[in-house]
Amino acid sequence: MANIMTSWVDIPPGSDFPLENLPYGIFSSSRKSKRAGVALGDQIIDLYALNRLGYLKDLGFKSSVFRNDDLNDFIDLGKPVHKKLRQRLQYLFRSGARKIKQHASEILIDQKNAKMHMPIQVGDYTDFYSSKEHATNVGKMFRDPKNALLPNWKHMPVGYHGRSSSIYVSGTPIYRPYGQRMPAGAKKPVFGPSSRLDIELEMGTVIRGNTVQGQRLSTGDAESYIFGFVLFNDWSARDIQKWEYVPLGPFLGKNFASTISPWIVTLEALEPFRVAGPRQIPKVLPYLSYEGNKNFDIDLEVGLQSRNGDETIICQSNFRYMYWNVNQQIAHHTVNGCSLRTGDIMASGTISGKTKNSFGSMLELSWAGKNPIALKDGMIRTFLEDYDIVTLRGNASKEGLRIGFGEAKGQVLPAP
Repeated sequence: MANIMTSWVDIPPGSDFPLENLPYGIFSSSRKSKRAGVALGDQIIDLYALNRLGYLKDLGFKSSVFRNDDLNDFIDLGKPVHKKLRQRLQYLFRSGARKIKQHASEILIDQKNAKMHMPIQVGDYTDFYSSKEHATNVGKMFRDPKNALLPNWKHMPVGYHGRSSSIYVSGTPIYRPYGQRMPAGAKKPVFGPSSRLDIELEMGTVIRGNTVQGQRLSTGDAESYIFGFVLFNDWSARDIQKWEYVPLGPFLGKNFASTISPWIVTLEALEPFRVAGPRQIPKVLPYLSYEGNKNFDIDLEVGLQSRNGDETIICQSNFRYMYWNVNQQIAHHTVNGCSLRTGDIMASGTISGKTKNSFGSMLELSWAGKNPIALKDGMIRTFLEDYDIVTLRGNASKEGLRIGFGEAKGQVLPAP
């Protein structure tokens, strides 16, 4: 059994946010403008108020860093500063701390009474394709079942640049996108709303720190540039994507919307959950080689709820399945000298396992529409219908310790 921390703040059993987690986000309420907060149990610690009361005074924070509309300036302060704040929060909110309890009403707000906002200003967003099982499934469906993976796939983390302006925080509705499609048997494309709207279960890596043009990061350097992780739903219009992707890859089928969870779980909080990744054959090129455990044992699930029905869990997967880990993704991303900036997001790509219930997209779960998915309310789905609600969840658990991510939720609305 791990030595679990206890707090004077009531933390419900099974909470995503124990004292060992302390994820960062941006919130507001009827009484408080946008500002930085930390989740603890069902509460949010108001970092601006905490600093104004003097509890962080000796750490040298300017109050303004906690009252911004995003966390970018705070993230830029660097890992040594983040570590000191993490230690201070664990000290202040531990069981037995007395002085600070008198200020509870000033520094704590119930999550039910808060509105969550985009935690970061995203400058650039890259989406990878790093699950061997997902890439194999897609290859079997659309190419050669015997040679599902393209020749380059086992030699580098394949990726593409997405659209940062269409990344939204959990709870933001998603409009069904329009685009060109080529229906089966048609001789020319048609225009209209997507009829094969899908989700992709992913994790997003939030970058900390700026690199300069020409600077290459090694797999060993990479973690110095990781602030933390979020749940990431890369909504996908499969019919638009299928028609447009040759020869340059995803465009309108992908860039209309992505949903992230509002809380950024730090790398430090996930240290106990490191695991070895899959064996990589053939041997990777030297710049992609790494030492130690770089994958993370994080259980993931996708819930689907029709407009008036109960939620059905349609997928249960795990972040540990990733063939290419985040260190390799960062090393490959910068090997040509491409610069990174604080707030950039690198999405993992769809996270699928070996079993059918662990496939991280409806494309795989329904096998391109051939195998309908049964919901609890008696409805069936091959792809998403209007007013469906999709919720991603994730947590890492070990010896009584649970580190959670909350939710990344979005509802599909009819095309405007």
